[in-house]
Amino acid sequence: MKVTFLGTGTSQGVPVIGCDCAVCRSLDFRDKRLRSSVHLQVGGLSLVIDTGPDFRQQMLRANVRHLDAVLFTHEHKDHTAGLDDVRPFNFKQGKDMPLYARPHVIEQLKREFAYAFAEHKYPGVPQLKVHPIDHVPFFIEGVRIIPVEVMHYKLPVLGYRIGNFAYITDANYIAPEEKEKLRGLDVLVLNALRRKEHISHFTLEEALALIEELQPRRAYLTHISHQLGLHREVEAELPGHVRLAYDGLCVSVAYEPEHEEESQSSQ
Repeated sequence: MKVTFLGTGTSQGVPVIGCDCAVCRSLDFRDKRLRSSVHLQVGGLSLVIDTGPDFRQQMLRANVRHLDAVLFTHEHKDHTAGLDDVRPFNFKQGKDMPLYARPHVIEQLKREFAYAFAEHKYPGVPQLKVHPIDHVPFFIEGVRIIPVEVMHYKLPVLGYRIGNFAYITDANYIAPEEKEKLRGLDVLVLNALRRKEHISHFTLEEALALIEELQPRRAYLTHISHQLGLHREVEAELPGHVRLAYDGLCVSVAYEPEHEEESQSSQ
């Protein structure tokens, strides 16, 4: 499995408009963060988790030329606003783009992109096929995906586990039963917004404590704000198996296909 970090920033991105802090003025490319998203290449399957406002730019920068499906974590704009830009994949691949999300997220997408779900569509709008999901593991072209529920203050958000890789963003609480889904990981991606306490995101200290509890072989921190600090300085503080992710970072994760009965595939 190849994991490409398309964006590692929080909702405002980094640099923040109008900000003159050291991070926003930094010339280090690792301090330039688009909104959080990842691209997963699992064998021949190409997946994206979240289509934020920077989706078009991210697809071009990562040279993603084929996309099989989009998984959504939740309905906030910094994770959905770029959905319209799946259109080139519609045109090139000649089919609807499958979207996997919880029913309430799908309803939000239908409101925000009503023209794409209209009964009589305007020519050229995104062609989408929705797949409601919840807690139950599901399959996309034989790849098993395990949803992991986390809390973003009072909003339920889905993380995802594929093989021994898991991606968790926009969280500040994970229930004990959901933590069990995150045991035995080779790679955990986890949000760490800043150092100061936040109402709906893990702080750096909280993220490191959770990583210590879950004991993945490697961990990468994402959904980072300019308030966390300069990449090179924060990185120097971290344990050896924990790294700050940055835009464009590629990580390889061993993946063994799970041989399940075809009848168990929910999609």
